Amino acid sequence: MGRDEDQEHSSIERIRDAAIGLFGEHGFRATSLKSIAAEAGVSQALIIHHYGSKQVLRTACDQHVTDQVRSRKSETIGGTPGGGPLAIMHQLQDAPRLLRYLTRALTEGGEHTAELIDDMLEDALEYMDSGERAGMILPSQYRRDRAAVLLLWSLGALTLHEHVSRLLGVDFLSGGGSPESLSRYFRPVLELYSQGLLTTQSADELLAALPDDPPAARPTSDEEH
Repeated sequence: MGRDEDQEHSSIERIRDAAIGLFGEHGFRATSLKSIAAEAGVSQALIIHHYGSKQVLRTACDQHVTDQVRSRKSETIGGTPGGGPLAIMHQLQDAPRLLRYLTRALTEGGEHTAELIDDMLEDALEYMDSGERAGMILPSQYRRDRAAVLLLWSLGALTLHEHVSRLLGVDFLSGGGSPESLSRYFRPVLELYSQGLLTTQSADELLAALPDDPPAARPTSDEEH
């Protein structure tokens, strides 16, 4: 790669990283290309040259955050009890900027948020399968639904991080969180994972009240047409 190509690649990354920081701090709608350009030390014209629009830039940011989660998953599968959906916060504890961005994406929504979550679900399924093969996680007859529920719980805790901090004294977005600083959250989670919540009798009674064949998910508006 020549010098000009190095400089171009560097400017693309600077713009993306500046956008991730500002989007996460102020939100997508409240962040202008002007502020991103100032943060990255480039012109607005250069942002348009590289990305074309703020929406395309957001797509690039979504992809980068997803790639970062995926690139760290191998460390978590081998060393974190419960792995799977809990891995999202565990993996990014040293990257609060990425966690803030993810939190904004979840709370503000947008056309790419569903794709981001779907991608995370596929990764969560891989985590769970790897955990089963490693003897860390029990198998489930509801493989995909279980992963989806755990993912939604984990992401819900992330979007409610201010209340997690208020009630448990755990700050997911502070960065560099040690296991000790996260223990008030993870200890009850691991208790639920390992010991369960209901007695066997209560669980059997609830299961008996559920239909044998759960109804299929409703199609989206796109699928209906």
